Amino acid sequence: MRAFLDRWRTPLIWGAILTVSCFSQSYISYTDDVRRSGVGHFGRDFATQATSHIVLAVLVPAIYWMQRHFPIASPRNFVVHCGALIVFSLAHTLGFAGLRMIWFAGILGEDYHFPITLGRLWYEFTKDVFTYAMMNAGIVAFAYLAERRAAAVPAPAPAAEPPPAAHPERFAVRKRGGSEVMVETAEIDWIEASGNYAILHVAGETFEIRSSLAKLEAELDPRRFVRVHKSHVVNITRVAEVTPWVSGDWRIRLQDGAEVNLSRRYRQRFEALAPVRS
Repeated sequence: MRAFLDRWRTPLIWGAILTVSCFSQSYISYTDDVRRSGVGHFGRDFATQATSHIVLAVLVPAIYWMQRHFPIASPRNFVVHCGALIVFSLAHTLGFAGLRMIWFAGILGEDYHFPITLGRLWYEFTKDVFTYAMMNAGIVAFAYLAERRAAAVPAPAPAAEPPPAAHPERFAVRKRGGSEVMVETAEIDWIEASGNYAILHVAGETFEIRSSLAKLEAELDPRRFVRVHKSHVVNITRVAEVTPWVSGDWRIRLQDGAEVNLSRRYRQRFEALAPVRS
């Protein structure tokens, strides 16, 4: 259960926020109609809000992508986000307009007409400015809270370093066809788990070795190789870049162009070898 919550915490939070917002705004619209005219139609108000919130939920990953590549905290990215806001508003407006036509006709049995005019698009844009800003603020806040939470939980202590002589300098790995080649340990870029095998990534080539990732990690020099994820070990000398990711995780780019996650669970161990200055 804990693993499930760790994996789906962020989507569940966004789902809860959008669900509460949808129902609360539907109720507000309904009560406003009753106060003005004495007649309300909750089903119609709910359809209007639900279609809008469904499209917002679909757009959440796109906003995360923008935050990863163009952090809104950086002033130089302001123009980029202004352009993204226009695209966001158009996608939101046209998306919920299409969903409403389907919902009203298929569920409520009513016709729905949405005028695609500059005036209506501008009206929706002015509302989306606030929505876009609040969604970005939420992403930044979630990342900050996740980082604080990860910092408060100590990472597993690294295993005691065995004598240098215990670390192999090369591995004999079998290539397709049956022949064996020697792979220098220092030339390994990173290693990933694959069932009962570990896959060595070496200068653009991959080699399978029959070993668990934990067993292989214990054999390697901990001053050079570090666990960054339950399925990945990297050669610290091959790390080219470390950037913030989602929910307190970081993203590691290696010199061969590969990218792997630096899980917050293993961040303390990684920073013991290569401190990250955020």
